[in-house]
Amino acid sequence: MKEDFLHYVWQYKKFDFSNLTTVSGEALTIVNAGQYLKQSGPDFFNAQIIIGQQKWAGNVEIHLKSSDWYLHHHENDSHYDNVILHVVWEHDAPIFRKDNSEIPTLALKKYVVKEILGQYLSLAMPKSWIYCENQIDQIEEFVFQNWQERLFFERLERKATPILELLEETDNDWEAVLFYMLAKNFGLNTNGEIFLKMAKSIPFSVIRKECFEVENLEALLLGKVDLLPMDVEDFYGKDLQNRSTYITQKYQLKKIVIEPVQFFKHRPDNFPTIRLAQLAMLYHKQQNLFSKIIATHLRLDFYKLFEVGVSSYWESHYQFDKESPKKKKQFSKSFIDLLVINTIVPLQFAYAKSQGKEISEQLLQLMETMAPEKNIIIEKFSNFGIKSKNAFETQSLLQLKKNYCDQSKCLQCAIGSQLLKN
Repeated sequence: MKEDFLHYVWQYKKFDFSNLTTVSGEALTIVNAGQYLKQSGPDFFNAQIIIGQQKWAGNVEIHLKSSDWYLHHHENDSHYDNVILHVVWEHDAPIFRKDNSEIPTLALKKYVVKEILGQYLSLAMPKSWIYCENQIDQIEEFVFQNWQERLFFERLERKATPILELLEETDNDWEAVLFYMLAKNFGLNTNGEIFLKMAKSIPFSVIRKECFEVENLEALLLGKVDLLPMDVEDFYGKDLQNRSTYITQKYQLKKIVIEPVQFFKHRPDNFPTIRLAQLAMLYHKQQNLFSKIIATHLRLDFYKLFEVGVSSYWESHYQFDKESPKKKKQFSKSFIDLLVINTIVPLQFAYAKSQGKEISEQLLQLMETMAPEKNIIIEKFSNFGIKSKNAFETQSLLQLKKNYCDQSKCLQCAIGSQLLKN
C-alpha cells in the first residue's frame, strides 16, 4: 500500500466516518478534510475537526504508520507544528508535539470500505503492461475524453520546456529554435540528438547567409557530422568538401566532437545523408520559415509548405560514390505528420505561451485531423480496447503511459480514480 491511497481515501471520505474515534478512544468528527495542496509540509491544510467537545482548525498529516512521523523527521520541522490530526493506516507509536502533548491519531484501517480497499489492491497487483489493462475499456466515455484532453496539454507543456530553454540560449531567436528542433526531428530517434548537437554548433546567422546556395548548406550540415569523406572520388563530393572547408574558415566555426551518425536499421530514405540533404533544401527554398509555420493551421497547408525534395545529386545517390536509381526523395506525408506532431504543434504552443495568447482549441482541431501514430504503445492500448482515431488521442495515450502508468500514479489518474469510485 502507498500513502497516495490514504490521501485519496481521506480527501474523498472513502471510509465509514459515522462513528470515528481516535486511537485513544475520543470521539472524532470531521467537519472539513482540508485542502490537498501537494506541497512541502503537511498533506492537508486548513482542516476542521471536533475531538470530544473541542473544535480544532489546522493541518492533517498522513502516513502508513504512526512511526513514519519520526522516520521523516517531522519532529524537527516547524511546518508540522500546527498538525491537529495524524491519520495513519496502522498505529504503532504515539507522536508528541514539542510541548510534549500527544497529537491525536486516527487509524483508518478499520474504517475503510472493504470494496474500496479491494479495488485498490486490484489496481496495485503486479501488471503485465498497465495495472488497469483489463478494466480501462470500461471507463465512461465522458471521463476518458476529458482526461485525454488534459493529458494532451500536459504533454505539450513538457515539450514546450526545452523549446523555451533554447529560446533563452538563442537570445529569443525563434527562427534558430525552429532550425534546432527540425534538425532534431529529422534525425528521428536514432540520430536526433546528434543532429541537434550539430545544429546548435552552427550560428543560425550562418544558415541565413548561406541558404541561397543549397550546396553550401549541404556542405555545412554534412561536414559537421563527418559525412564528407576525405577520399571521395566523384566531383560533387569533392566540391562539398571544398565548400565545407571554406565556410568553416570563413565563419571561424569550431570543430565539435560528435558521435558517428547511424545508418544501421534505417530505410534508405531515412539515411542521415538524405535527411540532411532535405533539411538543406528546405532552408534553401523556404526563407523566414518560422513566420510561415506560425501562420499555418491546416494539415494540407503543411504538406504544401514542406513540398521539397533534394538536390539533383541526391536524387540518384544515398551515399557518396554509390549511384542508385533516380528518385525525387520528397518528404512523405507520414514524415510531415511527424514533424507537425513533434515539432510544429509544440513550437506553436510555446510561441503562443510566450506571447500570452490562447490557441488550445486551434491546436486540438489540427491534431484531430492528423492520422494516429503507429508504435508499440498505441498498439498495446488498442489490444485492450482503446483504439485511437487521430494524433490527439495517440499523444494523450503516450503521456498516460509514460507519466502515469509507468510511474504507478493510478490515484492521480482519472482512470484509476474512476475505477475506484465504481
